[in-house]
Amino acid sequence: MVVIVLKRYPREVREKAVRLVLERLDEFESPYAAARAIAPLVDVHHESLRVWVKKALEEGSQARGESREGLSPAERDELLKLRKEVRDLKQANEILKLASAFFASMS
Repeated sequence: MVVIVLKRYPREVREKAVRLVLERLDEFESPYAAARAIAPLVDVHHESLRVWVKKALEEGSQARGESREGLSPAERDELLKLRKEVRDLKQANEILKLASAFFASMS
């Protein structure tokens, strides 16, 4: 007999996990691959995360009412490059904030 255990995740965990996947989507070949890679980092089952991301992507495209078809390939590449740069800078900023707080507590 197979027992299936359903685990409920808090809304904040779901939102954070989905945001992480969406921010790093351009680094992976598919949303599924992104969910599989990021799920262990946020202690969420990859299939749950995949479903949340799929839903978020569907809601996002419906809410915007637009598609990426309006961008030229050069513009799309530039946009992806800039998004990655912004993400890397935000991550570096968070690391610097943590280091600053650590050294401030030592003095």
